[in-house]
This record gives sequence, structure tokens and C-alpha cells, in this order.
Amino acid sequence: MLDVSLPGTGGTVPQIDRHLSCAYFRFNGVGLLIDCGEGTQLAVKKAGFSLGKITTILLTHFHADHCSGLPGLLLSMGNEGRTDPLLICGPKGVDEIVKALTIIAPELPFRVKTQVLSDFDSLDRGDFKITAFEVHHSSVCLGYDIRISRGGKFDREKAEKNGVPMKYWSKLQKGETIDGFTPDMVLGETRRGIHVTFATDTRPTDIIATMAAEADLLICEGMFEASKSDRAKESAHMTMADAARLAKEAECEELWLTHYSPSLPDPSVCIEEATAIFPAAVQSYDGITKTIRFPDER
Repeated sequence: MLDVSLPGTGGTVPQIDRHLSCAYFRFNGVGLLIDCGEGTQLAVKKAGFSLGKITTILLTHFHADHCSGLPGLLLSMGNEGRTDPLLICGPKGVDEIVKALTIIAPELPFRVKTQVLSDFDSLDRGDFKITAFEVHHSSVCLGYDIRISRGGKFDREKAEKNGVPMKYWSKLQKGETIDGFTPDMVLGETRRGIHVTFATDTRPTDIIATMAAEADLLICEGMFEASKSDRAKESAHMTMADAARLAKEAECEELWLTHYSPSLPDPSVCIEEATAIFPAAVQSYDGITKTIRFPDER
């Protein structure tokens, strides 16, 4: 099962009652963080998750509200005794950005590695299979499609038919290859996994609906209410209705709206603009958390 949380749901600047937009994913005890604005380390802890479990940080782009929290987060990790390396990924320029931001955190007790991601680049981080895709913002900005695969069930009859010794069954079920015996020799058909798509700081663009097709969850910015659609266009952002239309096109199961404008202190006043188009739209809030199970476990 995958735990998904939005420790922060705000855009532009942090507020007293709203942290900056970020997303935390946890599967099998491993954490993945998308974006790291000012104060993200506090937001993650308030949401009930551990900084020490994070192995990968994905940055969508390099506006301050999405990356300026890195020094504080890294220092917090170091102060908590982290020694394992950390990977930070993002668009071209991520190497320079991380280097610049860590000037004030020069003696970390762990290694920070960086990796540039471009449109449709894939990244495997253990169980997390990630695809970056470019969205439409005022600077190069990436969305992220996250999938967790689900292997087939153990098939005893198939294993015996293929002459696989019983002593290998357990390891083969875990994906290992032993003495010429491969997992497909003991497993049935691959089952449907878990699928979450994240897109923020963008105008509506078809690629979001394409990547989120039949997803369990689409996390998408809903920065403005419909009355500010002109402002959304000027700043290369979306309204809640824009996000709802993408979710409807994608036929995903649920939409979480996030990255609210500071000028929208109470998103509930316009959430119906989204639910009228896509009834499964949810007005997210700091700390919202959901556990997504594999379809055959629901």
C-alpha cells in the first residue's frame, strides 16, 4: 500500500496556517518528496512522516516556493543522524541550484547526488517507477507520474511444470533470478499496480490528462477561482475548474487540488467550481493523507 500526503498546499509564500506546496509518498518504509519550499521539513513532520525515510527529492522547477527549503531540510536530516546518500532530481540546472542552496549547509554527514530529468525521462527508485513530463509554466517545469508495479501471484502449478526447485520459490517470488530460474517461471500474470500523477505550476495542457489516464489519484494545482482566470493565464497557472476538466478527461479516480493562491484563504468558497465538473475533486489541506491499496487488496 502507498501512503500519499500533502504536508503543504500553498503557493507563492508560506502563510501562518498554510505551508508551501509539496507531496510525500511512502511505500515499504521508503519516502519520496516532491518539492521543498521554505519550511518543508516542519510541514513533513507535522503531517506525521519521517525526514529520515526520504531517499529521493523531485523538484518540479526552481521558483523559490518549490526549492528554497532545501538547506533547512538537509540540515535537519543531518542533525537527525542521516548518513545515507540522498538523490535530488529536477530539470536542467538542478546541479547548480543544489550547489548554490547548500552553500549554507556545507558539512552534511551524507552525500547529496543530483540528476537532471527531461521530458519523458524515466527514473527507477526501488519500488517507485517515475516518469517526468514537461508542463507549461513561465519557466521549465516538470510534472511527475509515479507508478508502483504489482507482480503476479505465485503459481505453484506453473513452478512445478517448469521444474523449479522448491528451495528457490521464495526468492523468485521476490524478483530474484537464481541458477537460471527466473521469476516469470513461478508467477502468474502481472496485476494492476498503483498510479499517482502530480502536476503543479502550469497552464492546462493535454499531457497532464494523458499521464494521469485512469490514475488512482491526480494531484493538481487549483491556484485560482474561476473569476481570476485572466490572472491564471498571466501567471501560467490554473483555476480549480481547469484542473477538474483535466481530471475528467483523464478518467482518474480522484483529484486533489493544491497550490492555493495566498489571495484564496478559504478554498471551500469555490470548490464547487471543481466538483460541478469532476465530482471526485477534493479540496486538499495541509496534512491530508490517504493510503492507496493495490486493486486486488481493496
